[in-house]
Amino acid sequence: MAEFHTEEHSSPIKTPLQLIAVVVAAFLVPITLIVMIAQLVTTSGGVDKGHPAMSEEAIARRLKPVGEVAIDPRQPRPAASVTAAPAPGKAAAAPAKSAAAGKGDAAKGKSVYDATCHVCHAAGVAGAPKAGDKGAWAARLKAGINALYQTSIKGKGAMPPKGGNPSLADADVRAAVDYMVGLVK
Repeated sequence: MAEFHTEEHSSPIKTPLQLIAVVVAAFLVPITLIVMIAQLVTTSGGVDKGHPAMSEEAIARRLKPVGEVAIDPRQPRPAASVTAAPAPGKAAAAPAKSAAAGKGDAAKGKSVYDATCHVCHAAGVAGAPKAGDKGAWAARLKAGINALYQTSIKGKGAMPPKGGNPSLADADVRAAVDYMVGLVK
């Protein structure tokens, strides 16, 4: 049989006092290093009130918004000019209710459309039928004008009630519907 030769292992720690010293050092050395690194990081970038980065102008420049949105209600909206106007020969084909309505209702319908409805109906957002698109409005017109009024007032699908403007009167919403229907007739 083969003979196994084992060597005795010896430890550098020979006394309980040496063991205690190694354990204490194993805790204190990493903690000391962490504290030193934390102090180095937190004190190296100290900014006092006299530093140029702390001036009122520098702070205002850092906090300034990237852009601004300004809407002037007196200016016409570009999206409204994209919509198709009714053809001159087809103006007589407007619904009887629209023909009977006064010029005040037509103007009110256009103003409500420009202020609220065009946001979705000019671009066809979320499946909204584009103003002036006969194909998109055909199925809705088959349901009847009263169904369009109810859908516009109560909302349907992605369209919120009254186009998202709850302060609108029902008559104003109907005038806007009449205006949009007039664009496809």
